[in-house]
Order: sequence, then C-alpha cells, then structure tokens
Amino acid sequence: MPLALLALAVGAFGIGTTEFVMMGLLPDVADDLHISIPSAGHLVSAYALGVVIGAPLLAAVTARMSRRTVLIALMALFVAGNALSAFAPGNGSLLAARFLSGLPHGAFFGVGAVVATGMVPPERKARSVSLMFLGLTVANIAGVPAATLMGQHLGWRATFLGVSAIGLVAIASLALLIPRDHTHASGTGLRGELAALKSLPVWLALGTTVAGFGALFAAYSYVTPMLTDTAGFAETNVTLLLALFGVGATAGNLLGGRLADHSLRGTLFAGLVSLAVVLGLFPLLMRAEWSAALAVTLLGAAAFVTGSPLQLMVMEKASAAPSLASSANQAAFNLANAGGAWIGGLALAAGFGATSPALAGAALAVLGLGVAGAAHVVDRRRATPSAGRVITSHVPEESGALHR
Repeated sequence: MPLALLALAVGAFGIGTTEFVMMGLLPDVADDLHISIPSAGHLVSAYALGVVIGAPLLAAVTARMSRRTVLIALMALFVAGNALSAFAPGNGSLLAARFLSGLPHGAFFGVGAVVATGMVPPERKARSVSLMFLGLTVANIAGVPAATLMGQHLGWRATFLGVSAIGLVAIASLALLIPRDHTHASGTGLRGELAALKSLPVWLALGTTVAGFGALFAAYSYVTPMLTDTAGFAETNVTLLLALFGVGATAGNLLGGRLADHSLRGTLFAGLVSLAVVLGLFPLLMRAEWSAALAVTLLGAAAFVTGSPLQLMVMEKASAAPSLASSANQAAFNLANAGGAWIGGLALAAGFGATSPALAGAALAVLGLGVAGAAHVVDRRRATPSAGRVITSHVPEESGALHR
C-alpha cells in the first residue's frame, strides 16, 4: 500500500475527531456561551447539515480540478472552520463555523476514496478505502477522548485549535505524499457527474448506506442509557466503553476492506446480516456488564465491515462520476446518522424500553439487506457485455467483487 494513504488517513483522523468531539463538549460549550444543552445540541446538527450540503456540492463544482488540489483545498477549509469555531464570540457564530467545518467532510472522503483506489492494483481497491477510513475509526479510540480531555482542562476552544493543528499536518502530508500523476481531473465535467447520478443502481447503493448505517445510529445514539440503566455501568465508565466501540469499528473496517477485495457484495450482505443479529441480541447482551461491553465492541465491528464495500459499490455504479457519487455516499452516511437517531428516539418515546432503539436498528439493518438484495436483482437484469467491461475496469471479474 502506498504511503500516500497515510496522508488521507491523517485528514480522516482530524475530521473524525471534530465530528464526534462536540458530543462530549456540549456541557462546557453551553456553560461558556450561556445557552441550554438542547440549544448547544444544534451545533451537532449544524455540522451534519454542512456535510449533507457540502458533500455533493463541492464534489460537483470541483469536478474538473486536480483531485490532489481539491483535497488540499478541502482540508484548508476544514482548518478555517475549526479555527473560526475556536474564536467564535457567541452561539450564532459558532453555529456558522460548525456548518463551515462540516462542508468539506463528505467531499474529502469522497474524493479521497477515488484517489486511494487509483493508487493501488484493482485487487486492493477496497483495502485502500478501508485504510483511509482507518483515520476515522482511530479518531473514536484516541482522537475524541484526547480532544474531550483537552476541552475539559484547557477549555473547549483549545480543542478546536488542536483539531486545526491536525488539519495543518494533514495539508502538509497531502502536499508531500499524494503523487500528482494519480490525481488528474475528471473529464466528464459537472454535467457528466450529475448525469451519472440518474442511475437506479447508484440510488439503490445510496439507499443501502442510509438503511445500513441508520441501523447503527438508531442504537449508538442511545447506547449510554443502555449501558447505565440496563447494564448497570457507572457513567464514568462510559467513555472507556465507547473506546471499545472504536476498537471494534477499526477491526471491522480493516476486515471489511480485506474481504471486499475478494467478494464485494458477499461482504456487504454478511455485514448487514451480522449487524441485524448483533442489534437483535442487544436486549439479552445488556443484562450483564461483560456481555454489554462485548455488544458495544461487536456493534462497531459489524457496522464498519460494510463501510468500504458500500463506498466502493457506489463508486462502481457511477463509474463515469466516481467523485460525486462517492461524496454523495458520505452525505448518505450523515442522513443515516440523523434518521437512525430519530427512529431510535421514536422507539424510546413509545415506551418500548431502553434497548428498543437497538431492535429498531435491527429492523433497519434488515431493510438495508432488502435494498441490497434489490440492487443485486437489478444488476443481474441489467447485465450486458458492455456493462461487464465497465465494472471490471474497477474490480477484476476474478476477484468476485460483483456477482451477476
């Protein structure tokens, strides 16, 4: 694997840290700005809104630019947004800065995935994507806890300055390690990129992402009350348990990338089945501390096994516009975040119990499996010799990446 993937992982580490650290800083931000915690929670929503809007928009408008230049520019925008967050005088300006910080998120992962797969042989494409995502999962193990501690001891503004510094390191890494000859601009232009998104298989792949990762966030958004109210953990232990989720996510991400290079669709189906099973067992696993810790770890592993297969599948379905489709998939991840949390909240509000969000998540995983199955049927019906040549230009037929 080329060393340039390290530069992408550093950028992903910074993005993952700033995305999730706000959850731990909400009380400090609320106290400092004299707002309620629910109002401070809008800062999380502002970032997610920036991701959803910025992912397809920035990927589309930069379609003819060198991808190396685009990655550096996106990371510069990331640094600016976090620096402005650190110096925001009030809640309104902080909301705007968080929105700005979220804009480059999806496009960076989307364009980065295209660059990563372009630097490796066809049989290692999924693995290259998983190595870029490694920065995101490691952020949940080390970046978020460290940044939260920094905010608690030095003030929340210091956290965003620290994240800005990570962004500067990422810019330097991208400039030094990303080769120019692997980052040529797309020849399709904006119109061609948008036209590629009209394909039904692309939308089915995006729908699989929304349902599959919606399953994760339906449960993960409410995992703290599950651990404290059902499993009996003290609140002081929750941070360590969430780090176990990061460990599981990291292992699942690496495993998914390796398996997907042998069978893309098979890895996706297996990951969604595993996710449904793990979530379905949550009511039983949350009855004891040891099994609850195991459940959190397995949840991270089962969910992130599907990460790189979903990313690569969307790119292949829109082979004429991989940057835009790949970025749109990141917007789909964030829609899954918001939608999954909402559905899990409905289960709680209905009085079905503390572990009911996990069962709602299991239902979403089954829905994702159904969408993935429908996509497989559509692929089989649309299979033609010319389509086969397009697909195999990305992943060789002998790899078994797509079963037609």
